[in-house]
Amino acid sequence: MTLCVFALIASEFMPVSLLSPLSRDLAISEGLAGQGIAISGALAVITSLTIARLAGNLDRKILLLILTLVMALSGLMVALAPNYLTYLAGRVLIGVVIGGFWSMSAAVAIRLVPTDKVPRALAISNGGNALATVIAAPLGSYLGAVIGWRGAFFSLVPVALIALLWQGFTLPSMPVDAARQHRAKPAQLLRAPQVLVGLTAYGLLFMGQFTLFTYLRPFLETVTQVEVSTLSLVLLTIGVAGFIGTLLIGVFLQRGFYPTLIAIPLIMAAIALLLILSGHQLWLTTALLALWGLVATAAPAGWWAWVARTFPDNAETGGGLIVAVVQLSIALGSTLGGLAFDHAGWQTTFAISGVLLIMAAALALTTARKESTA
Repeated sequence: MTLCVFALIASEFMPVSLLSPLSRDLAISEGLAGQGIAISGALAVITSLTIARLAGNLDRKILLLILTLVMALSGLMVALAPNYLTYLAGRVLIGVVIGGFWSMSAAVAIRLVPTDKVPRALAISNGGNALATVIAAPLGSYLGAVIGWRGAFFSLVPVALIALLWQGFTLPSMPVDAARQHRAKPAQLLRAPQVLVGLTAYGLLFMGQFTLFTYLRPFLETVTQVEVSTLSLVLLTIGVAGFIGTLLIGVFLQRGFYPTLIAIPLIMAAIALLLILSGHQLWLTTALLALWGLVATAAPAGWWAWVARTFPDNAETGGGLIVAVVQLSIALGSTLGGLAFDHAGWQTTFAISGVLLIMAAALALTTARKESTA
């Protein structure tokens, strides 16, 4: 499952590091190319909220294997896409996999190991996420320069097929447990004031993040004016910093749970605004983006801890809500960023990102106060 998570995250965000050559080859703007991330996010929202009902009594092992096979098919479609519509169709498929796999990941981990081992199991499976953030973007950029953007996408197909075979041989049968069908529905959870505000805060954080991050490569190429080799090094720096952040965030959450959730978007907002002022300076830009990676990659760990803290008896339903909010926010953020990047310039894109992140911090503070009141 860790390998599958790695391939999934790499597939989801591969367009970020290949936006420029992809848009040139398909004869579209970089903003339109970025909509490939938006459409996958939109489909992930729909899938995360409906897959449990649509799958019915289908064995969850079979469902995971089907989703992994669809991921391989998506990579193949994008790699061979003769036009923009085929590219978008491939991104639709990866969106379905994202929503389905993530919404079930915690529930599957709970069924695979004893209760006291669940946190460790989730940490192991989510290690694929951290690994992908370290190497997927710089590797995609490097492969795009060496074998082209199509080759970079195609390289994910065998990884997905290996994950398919590995899961097929190692996962046990997981028939549907009827007792699990009577959990609280998402609408019931949303009635608590701190839940709605907290989910909105997390959504604004992701929206602000991807308003900027989706268009990072065009910014680095046209404003900072980096070469492909330097671009790969900058992306690798962001990834390594993010991996370090995921290792450190637990300490900060223990010392101050909500102060950490509030500080993360504030730091990101400051970075977005500083990039507007210093985006032409390579070393300062690299340092700022490393700090961005450090806090942005660690943020989901904090909010998954919030899910466990807020929904102790309904973690699966709460997790489904988080997946839907995150993917909807990625879709909205990359769409808003694309429109701003194409029509108003990169400075406006980064400024919008900063405003959204400040709003996220304010709502995180409100969530803390509502939880204290409750």
